[in-house]
Amino acid sequence: MNGLILFVGVVFILWLGRSIFIPILVAAFIWYLVNAISAYYRKVMPFKIIEKNKSKIPSKIFDWVSKILAVITFGGLTYLFITQIRPMFSELIAALPEIQEKLILLGDYLSGFFGFSFNPDNLPNMSNIITNISSSAAGIVTTTGMILIYIFFMFIEQSTFGKKFSALFPNKTQSKKTRYILTSIDENMKKYMFMKTFISASTGILSYFWLHYLGLEFAGIWAFIVFIMNYIPTFGSIVACTLPIMYSLITADTMNLPILTAVGLIGLQILLGNIIEPRLTGKTLNLSTLAILINLVFWGMLWGVAGMFFSVPLLVATFIITAQFDSTRWIAVLLSANGEIPDKKDE
Repeated sequence: MNGLILFVGVVFILWLGRSIFIPILVAAFIWYLVNAISAYYRKVMPFKIIEKNKSKIPSKIFDWVSKILAVITFGGLTYLFITQIRPMFSELIAALPEIQEKLILLGDYLSGFFGFSFNPDNLPNMSNIITNISSSAAGIVTTTGMILIYIFFMFIEQSTFGKKFSALFPNKTQSKKTRYILTSIDENMKKYMFMKTFISASTGILSYFWLHYLGLEFAGIWAFIVFIMNYIPTFGSIVACTLPIMYSLITADTMNLPILTAVGLIGLQILLGNIIEPRLTGKTLNLSTLAILINLVFWGMLWGVAGMFFSVPLLVATFIITAQFDSTRWIAVLLSANGEIPDKKDE
């Protein structure tokens, strides 16, 4: 009973403080991503021999160069989005009223063809969609400053994390176990992020080439949506395919374009998401599909789209942590795909 009360209390706090927790989580994600890119640059740098030098000054210069390159890379991707993708979204938003009219005409046609009553009020209202998009954009702009502040101080205090960790866990046994948990989370998260980013980017790029070849308008936007939504398990892929297919169905004069759009996008999702991705990941995560879906719905209800985006990384962390304690190992077993869970670090 006490456990249930504690769980409800934690959920309530997470929901009540979502405006605080989400920016911190986004900042931590970007900070983690930049550090992962920095670590990659340290591996491929031609002068990485400096890292083995015992002198502190060359070592610090080496670290700063890799971090600067990582920040430039992340900033370049952000600039690419602002200059290339954002104008396309503006054009799409401007075209929404016309899309609404075509959607009503399609509804009238289908109702006459299949012989059912059609009420245009039941269709999604594009004006409301524009309002929601504007509100979401305004919310992002409002929190961007706070996210940047969090990231800035995370980088400033990054060098002190080791000292703080040692002071927080003076007991060697506790320190080893905690470091083991954090290392496991870090390794699995890097594998997941690399795999997911590679698959999402590949799906987005191939989707762009296919839609551009077909001549579907706003191919760049649909490809970007495919890339982003692929981070959200199951539902993300459905949304990523449905939007361009529906748009092609509304705007095309014949059924050739919608059919080819559906075949190409769904085929890419099956090939990359259901065949190639499992082969690349193997047993890296070993998470139950049902657990992923329940977790997706839970975080989606709690934090909306942001919660759905971070649902799998949060589940990976929960899976690893619960596997390390006797009282919670049963939770890890339920979350696993086949009952196999990470070995428990000895006390």
